[in-house]
Amino acid sequence: MSASTSDSRKRAEERRVLAGTLVGTTIEWYDFFIYAQAAAFVLAPLFFEPLATDNAALAQIVSWASVGISFLFRPLGAIVIGHLGDKYGRKLMLVLTLVGMGAATTIIGLLPTYASIGVAAPILLVVMRIMQGFSAGGEWGGAALMSVEHAPRDRRSLFGSAPQIGVPIGMLLATGFMFLITTSLTEEQFMAWGWRIPFLSSVVLILIGYLIRRAVAESPVFTELQERKKRSAAPLRQLMRSHKRPVILAALIFAGNNAAGYLVIAFFAAYGANVLGMERSATLIASLVGGVGWFIFTLLGGWMGDKIGKRTTFTIGYGWIVIWSIPMWFLLDTASLALFTLAIFLLTVGLGPSYGPQSALYAEMFPASVRYSGASIGYAFGSIIGGAFAPMISEVILTATGKSWMIGLYIAAISLVSLIAVRLVPKTIEGRDLHDEDHGDLTSDEAPETDLATS
Repeated sequence: MSASTSDSRKRAEERRVLAGTLVGTTIEWYDFFIYAQAAAFVLAPLFFEPLATDNAALAQIVSWASVGISFLFRPLGAIVIGHLGDKYGRKLMLVLTLVGMGAATTIIGLLPTYASIGVAAPILLVVMRIMQGFSAGGEWGGAALMSVEHAPRDRRSLFGSAPQIGVPIGMLLATGFMFLITTSLTEEQFMAWGWRIPFLSSVVLILIGYLIRRAVAESPVFTELQERKKRSAAPLRQLMRSHKRPVILAALIFAGNNAAGYLVIAFFAAYGANVLGMERSATLIASLVGGVGWFIFTLLGGWMGDKIGKRTTFTIGYGWIVIWSIPMWFLLDTASLALFTLAIFLLTVGLGPSYGPQSALYAEMFPASVRYSGASIGYAFGSIIGGAFAPMISEVILTATGKSWMIGLYIAAISLVSLIAVRLVPKTIEGRDLHDEDHGDLTSDEAPETDLATS
């Protein structure tokens, strides 16, 4: 085989791997965003009666709480699916997580409301959220590591940003769909049946995702990685006994980004419509612009991670979030669409650099034998600490204080914790040999032995 033919095949394999990692996270986050936006606009009156009539603010808090419930089951999904993936191969698990997430989303679109079946409605809704969280727990780690472990050493961060941009793409799809529906239907039609359409459409995305993932699974690169994961099962006890520090750091590093991100995902739109009295369509336009900014700056963050270092890129991102978290509320509270949109867009300037390099940083934080479990569980716990209840906490803060900028104080505080956590990761892990098993527990900055030729 000629060198040019070999290079061509390698590039084709890389494209399939990147497409496979991107499509899964896009569908995962589309499903989550659709639910979060429904929680902002319709779930309280439809599923949490009679509370919505007696105490609308409390009903909205409960609605936001239902967003967070699924995150509590992400660690369980990461543990169970990670173990099964090691035992039976990644292809089956990645397909099952995709189908599990999409099936739960579709069923939500078919659920009867409280008016039809009473208290069974919110119970079934919560069960579907648990199914979503369990499935998502096993999704991200596999997708993130698949992209990073097959990247050239000097492009790990950029390759690793492929699954990360699934978040803003999923947000754009969800928000765009919700915008089309809300502007095409009357308020009565939207509340009666229109809100169900985005959930039911998940069936189409599952089919597309399955076809793309199937092609990736058949590539030699994916087969090699699947075989390697069969040999690297890591029980939770072993992971937490020998690698507790990087798991804790991984969780804390993600918390700030996830908390701030969930404001962009859903809370800002609800705040603009329900508190500031803006048109729902206007707040969705602002969210769409925020999704575009998130996409741009996440890719930029991935590129920066390779050029100036992942820790430095994270530091820039979190530094900006800490600075901007409070001032942005004074722009939001003008209720001007232009200033409201600008406030959200400027927040994504920090979200991108604190998210784009995450896959690559996590891959370098763990040795190969525990990398899948460590990255997945760290990510899952970071979701609980950060975004799981961020909209609910924000609603509680707003209700208790009446001052929106106090929410910014909460976001700045948790982002500062994440900034400190990322600075505690030794700089010397960057660019390490990903096949290396003997690099300690991130307890010092002692440089590990690396073999860049095998990276």
